[in-house]
Amino acid sequence: MIPKVEITGLHKFFGELHVLKGIDLTVQPGSVTVLIGPSGSGKSTLLRCINELEIIDAGRVQVDGELIGMREEVKADGRVVLHALTDRQRAAQRAKIGMVFQRFNLFPHMTALQNVIEAPVQVKDMGKAEAKRLGLELLERVGLADRVDHYPSQLSGGQQQRVAIARALAMDPELMLFDEPTSALDPELVGEVLQVMKDLAADGMTMVVVTHEMGFAREVGDQLIFMDGGLVCESGDPVSVLDNPQQERTRTFLASVL
Repeated sequence: MIPKVEITGLHKFFGELHVLKGIDLTVQPGSVTVLIGPSGSGKSTLLRCINELEIIDAGRVQVDGELIGMREEVKADGRVVLHALTDRQRAAQRAKIGMVFQRFNLFPHMTALQNVIEAPVQVKDMGKAEAKRLGLELLERVGLADRVDHYPSQLSGGQQQRVAIARALAMDPELMLFDEPTSALDPELVGEVLQVMKDLAADGMTMVVVTHEMGFAREVGDQLIFMDGGLVCESGDPVSVLDNPQQERTRTFLASVL
C-alpha cells in the first residue's frame, strides 16, 4: 500500500533558524496521526510543508506517491535533477489537501454557505446550483444546517471552526490537516469541533492533527508523534506513548499537560 504521506529527511530554515531538522514520517491511508509537542517544536511548520505553504529546504514530501512541489528528471547518466513546479501545478496539488487553521479565516462579508461554496465555484468551476447543494450537505454534516445564512460575526467560535471544516471538505480533499483547530476556542466549545473531527476519522478520512487535546489523541489517533526542537523525539501507538513514554523529554512534556 502506498502511504498517503511519506516524508524523508525534511529540513526547513527561516533565515538562520533551523526549524525542521531531518523529519521522517509516514502516514497510512485512512489513519489519524496526531502531532504533539511544545510551542516552537516545528509541528505547524511541518503541516505547512505538507500543504506547500512553505517551501522545503531539503528532503522530500510525497502525497500518494507524488512528489510535492517538485518534479524529478532522470538524466542520461542516471543523475536525478529536481525542478520546482509551476504555481498552477502546485495549486493543483494543494487542492487535494484540506487544511483547517487555528484561526478560522472565514470571509466576514459572506454567509456560512457562501464561505463553503466559494472555492468549489472559483477553483473547480463548479456550477452554483451544484455548489449550493454540496454546501448545504456539508453544513448539515457538521451540524450547522440551521446556520447557513448566518455571517461569521453571528456564529460562535466553535460554529465558525465547523464552517471552516466544511469549507475544506468542499474541495473533496484526500487528506485533511488540522493546525491546533481548538486552541482559539472557549473550553465549552472544544467538544463540538472535536466531535466533527471524530466523525471524519470514523468515515475514513486521512488526517494529520496538531493538537494539545490528549483525550482526542488517545481515542482517535492511530499514531502519536512527539516533536521537540525540530525533531521527532518519540512516536508510536497513542496509548503506549501517553501511558508509557520512553524518552525523558516526552515524560516531562506530558507531565506538564496531562
